[in-house]
Amino acid sequence: MLITDTGVPERYIDTDDWGGEVMLRLDDGWCAALDRDTMMCTIYDRRPLICREFEMGAPECIAEREGIATAYL
Repeated sequence: MLITDTGVPERYIDTDDWGGEVMLRLDDGWCAALDRDTMMCTIYDRRPLICREFEMGAPECIAEREGIATAYL
């Protein structure tokens, strides 16, 4: 959920079922800002707060990625 203004481009923002702004997810469930070839964020400098709170490669980050990978099956 986008709770602070970090400058995320509008094309990457969606609205959830409760009217909150969230990052847009594509049909495969992954974030629309993720480059599938490099697995890197294309808006890293403007990423939302939730993404800033997870240190890349930290156990919390890995657990979140694993959860997302299976959530949309």
